[in-house]
Parts: sequence; structure tokens; C-alpha cells
Amino acid sequence: GEIDLMMLSKVRARYPGVPINNEVIDPNAEQIFSYKERVAKTSNLENIKFTWHKETAHEYESRMNAEKSSKKWDFIHMVQMLYYVKDIPATIRYFHQLLEEKGKLLIVLVSGNSGWETLWKKYGSQLPLTDLCSHATSADIKAILNSAGLKYQTYELPSHMDITSCFTEGSMDGELLLDFLTETYEFSKTAPPELKQQIMEELRKPECSQERDGKVLFNNNLSAIVIEP
Repeated sequence: GEIDLMMLSKVRARYPGVPINNEVIDPNAEQIFSYKERVAKTSNLENIKFTWHKETAHEYESRMNAEKSSKKWDFIHMVQMLYYVKDIPATIRYFHQLLEEKGKLLIVLVSGNSGWETLWKKYGSQLPLTDLCSHATSADIKAILNSAGLKYQTYELPSHMDITSCFTEGSMDGELLLDFLTETYEFSKTAPPELKQQIMEELRKPECSQERDGKVLFNNNLSAIVIEP
């Protein structure tokens, strides 16, 4: 809920006194609990009604269709979530048609110009990807939007991640970072030695990272894509 509350504060500042209906869709009970805790500790939320749904985007869609709901929204955001849906084009298509006439759909995920794009496109097929996640970047999303003929604006959000510890033998932080970068549990222990060597070399290349002041900084750039109705 951290990003959500930041967004809500911006909306409230722009439209003071206007009641806001904020519905949250998240299948993770712990995340919902954390969100509710954050709301309880935040002041000046009197005009905002929060409703939490412990379900996936697909489950929400199925429920709305079963209820024959035609509820529309002024603003829908998908921040770092499209990696976790099975059918990205269908998910975008469904939520896009829920927009009001002047509504906006915001998608945020890693940039097609980031180190993730290089790493995933080169080695993604060799990593043991689970059903829970896909290697999607903004390049994939823009191709989907172009194919669907949707209008959108893209904003690049510069970001970097210090991955120096990945190259320190025996570093627990480095091991966890490698797990995160490859989305593989205990990557160092389970990956074929040749694959591990290739990825370690790739991570130091300019396409993925830059070395500055003795640190290896991974290109973690994000893209914010704002889609019109």
C-alpha cells in the first residue's frame, strides 16, 4: 500500500474534498494485512473508502462477469504486477475496458532498456521459471499495446541496483541478490556451473551494469506506461 497511498495523496491534493473509492486486488493475505496496517497508521484518509479483495486479477474478472458488474474506474494501476498474470494481453484488455471516458490505466514494470531485458532475453529460457512469474518488460507491453491499437505514453524511470556483493565469495547478500536477479531459489547451488559463469560475466557487461567507484551497478530502469481509454 505504500505506493497506493502516495498516489492517493496526489489525487486528493488535486481534487480536495472529493470522495474516493479505492479497491485493492491482491491474492497475498500478508500484503493485504500490511496495506491495512499502513492505512490504520495514516492520517487524513477520511474521504477515502478502502475495499480489499484477496484474489488474483483473473479471479476478480471472473467474479465481476458472474455478477454482471459494469463498474467503471477513473484510474487503474498495475505497478510491478503484470509479471504474475498468465495472460498479459487479456488482462490489459479486460482492465482497459473498465476505464471511464477520461480514465487512465498505469502500468509500471522493468524497462526494455534495462539490464533485465538483456538478462531475461539471453538466459530466461535456461532458468527454471515457475508458473508464478514471466519475464515481461516494457518492450513486451508496448508490442501488445501496439498490436491492440491502444494509445499510450511511456515515461522512463532511471534506477540502479548495487549488485557488488554478488561477486563476493560467500556473501549471503550476494547469494540472495543472485536469487532475485535470476528468480531462482539458491541459484548458486542449483545452477549448472557453465550457466552460472555465463550469467556472472553477463552481469558485469555494459548491457546489464556499469562499474563506478568500485561498485557494480545493475541497470534497474523502470517504465511507466499510461494508457488512454
